[in-house]
Amino acid sequence: MFQTTRRRLALWYTTVTAVLLLLFASGVYTYVRSTLVERVDDTLNHVIEIVQRQLVIQPSPTNGLRIFTASGTPETSLKVNIEDSFRNSEAASEDDHIDLEWFSPEGNLLWTTFAKPHHIGLHVNPNGETVTPPDGIVLRQITRRVQSGNQLLGYIRVSHPWFEVSKPSRQLIIDLALGIGFMLTAVASIGWFLSGLAMQPVAASYQQLKQFTADASHELRNPIAVIQTNVQVALADPDEQFQRSQLEVIERLTRRLGRLVDDLLFLARQESGLVPIRRDRTNLTTLLKNIIEEQQAVAQDKSLTLSAQIPNTDLCVQGDHDQLIRLFTNLIANAIQYTSTGEISITCEASASQITTSIQDTGIGIPAHDLTRIFDRFYRVDPARSRSAGGSGLGLAIAKIITDNHQGQLTLTSNLGKGTCATVILPAKSSAKSPAKSQAKETPQKETPDHNSAAKALPVNNKL
Repeated sequence: MFQTTRRRLALWYTTVTAVLLLLFASGVYTYVRSTLVERVDDTLNHVIEIVQRQLVIQPSPTNGLRIFTASGTPETSLKVNIEDSFRNSEAASEDDHIDLEWFSPEGNLLWTTFAKPHHIGLHVNPNGETVTPPDGIVLRQITRRVQSGNQLLGYIRVSHPWFEVSKPSRQLIIDLALGIGFMLTAVASIGWFLSGLAMQPVAASYQQLKQFTADASHELRNPIAVIQTNVQVALADPDEQFQRSQLEVIERLTRRLGRLVDDLLFLARQESGLVPIRRDRTNLTTLLKNIIEEQQAVAQDKSLTLSAQIPNTDLCVQGDHDQLIRLFTNLIANAIQYTSTGEISITCEASASQITTSIQDTGIGIPAHDLTRIFDRFYRVDPARSRSAGGSGLGLAIAKIITDNHQGQLTLTSNLGKGTCATVILPAKSSAKSPAKSQAKETPQKETPDHNSAAKALPVNNKL
């Protein structure tokens, strides 16, 4: 599929370029050819003007006939002395590849520089025309009347070989064809290469989508199958106590499915931008203290020490309060889940422009080759163990997208068997010295019951 799309992209790119090159070449050819024709016509007109100035005009005997003007005034008959007029024209015309012909007023050829007359009919054409004599030599000709007053003395015709235009025109066509062919070959090669580069992220996204669909289907299929099995077993056994235990299992599985669906919806909405992010002033100091207090009982159940080094001053950020709770709850709960003995320490430091929060554990750690994929959806270092622990593999992906939405940074460093450190850097916002400050402190406390229940319902991540 991707190769077909790549070929189509390269073909379209080459086709569009070919059309543009053909239009450009046509314009160049038309311009060059018209320029050559204009130069030939200008040369022919210049020769005619020179010849006209050199004509020797003398009185002509009329044999008893008298010529009168339109007003009835008698006028002397004139004629052109051909021998004196065209004495030196032949040599000049040969050097310039121009031939001259002189015709009588009746249209009879009287003098020519052609070695052999071409027998081309006479008709006046002062703008130039292209003719083909019987001998096949194409000529460019201009014919003009020569008059003295009202008397027609004759016609002069100048001819120029058409190969002076056709030969460079053919060579130009060959050069343009070769240039276009070379350019199209280069464009096709470059188009194939660029389409390959363009398809790489598409192919990667497609593979990621396939993997995501497969993982999501697996995560949904397994609990659904277990629920169906438990329902069938409960229906087959009339014992109420047994049925109650089966319903409790089903209730746990439905909660797990609900959390998974909520996580998927959250990721989809955040990436699509359907839900705008709230930009409220949030007291990060109070928020972290509340989350640590909530997670303290979970740490004590595992005989872990949960310590914190948080300044007493108010450290404020601009962001969504609920999403920030979800971010740090995921990271702290993740550290507790995968630490069997030791300590989880939370430190928070602030500078003029940012607030850095670190969650360091002494857990199992993450192999170096897995750190590059740890934020992928459904990715687990140890899939079987993580699934048995109830993780969906979406916790760190959610934490990452929340951090990105707040223009922050989330990084993980780990030593296998020694522990992991998650570092969150968020832009700082100066604290307000007004009643709003105390209100900001009180707001998380009022919402603590809801956050406790939300924290318990949140999935705890894809560290494994």
